[in-house]
Amino acid sequence: MSSNDSAFVRSATPLSTRSGVWFGFLGVLAFSFTVPFTRVAVGALDPLFVGTARAVVAGVLAMIALAVCRVRFPSRSQVTRLVVVAIGIVVGFPVLTSLALTTTTAAHSAVIIGLLPAITAATVVMRTGERPGRRFWLFSVAGACAVIGYSFIAHGSLGSPSIGDLYLVGAVLLGALGYSEGGLLARELGAWQTVSWALVVAFPVMSVATVVVAVLAPPHASAAQWSAFAYLGVVSMFLGFFAWYRGLAIGPMTTVSQTQLIQPVLTLIWSALLIGEAITAPLVIGGVVIVGCAWGAVRSRMSSAATAAVATPAVTGSASPEVPRGTPVPLR
Repeated sequence: MSSNDSAFVRSATPLSTRSGVWFGFLGVLAFSFTVPFTRVAVGALDPLFVGTARAVVAGVLAMIALAVCRVRFPSRSQVTRLVVVAIGIVVGFPVLTSLALTTTTAAHSAVIIGLLPAITAATVVMRTGERPGRRFWLFSVAGACAVIGYSFIAHGSLGSPSIGDLYLVGAVLLGALGYSEGGLLARELGAWQTVSWALVVAFPVMSVATVVVAVLAPPHASAAQWSAFAYLGVVSMFLGFFAWYRGLAIGPMTTVSQTQLIQPVLTLIWSALLIGEAITAPLVIGGVVIVGCAWGAVRSRMSSAATAAVATPAVTGSASPEVPRGTPVPLR
């Protein structure tokens, strides 16, 4: 298999926005287990170990994949941008959410992380110049307000932010940065190549951090807790991004990012089923509203006439001339 030929050839007919949305949903499904499994893992393992060692596990898998597929090195400018992606999705989001989940519940964390789609959409607009319509922003803001409203109803008061909330806000900001820049790079490098190179870039730092934490607090956990950690390293940190960055690359990125509005609902369901957190009436009502807002945001953008201009995923490298219909191109 030659450089960057990570999949097989087919017609160059542009993929539709619907394809991007479905890839996005697949990524969201994978990510929706992250918070409850992190909650399980930090029950015995040091949160810094969970946040750093999962990146080491994923980094080893990434290096194997890149070597087997003989993927060529990114350019110097792309490496600089990969550092931004690594700071967002490899270092910032995993470490900060792990720290947060030592002081707050998976349900509460899922609600705060529910702000991620709106922040991602705003970051994409600033970074790419995509201009969603008024209806898209209406549904997006409504979804964010529904998340906050659910928190208010469920907890009785927003109250003063705890240190866990501050960790989660930091995770959301860095995650949005990593998602938007990673989505752009996926159009040049490919989806799985982007997350793999980001993991490689962060590997030295995360390896040293993991060793230091393991020496200071030797890890001991049950089989269930190690299994949860394994999911975080293999799926949440690696495989889930194959679909997520693929969806963002197909785009429009602002549309695909809104599929994450359903992630808090899925996470709360998994938290109830896996770790016994309660499913309440506010959760059911809030979940219906949040999913409705996500559907409205996605549908409003998919029906926009502007979608066609940005729905075609780019092939490896910088922008290239239009490829005639029927010409084989590599897919990632």
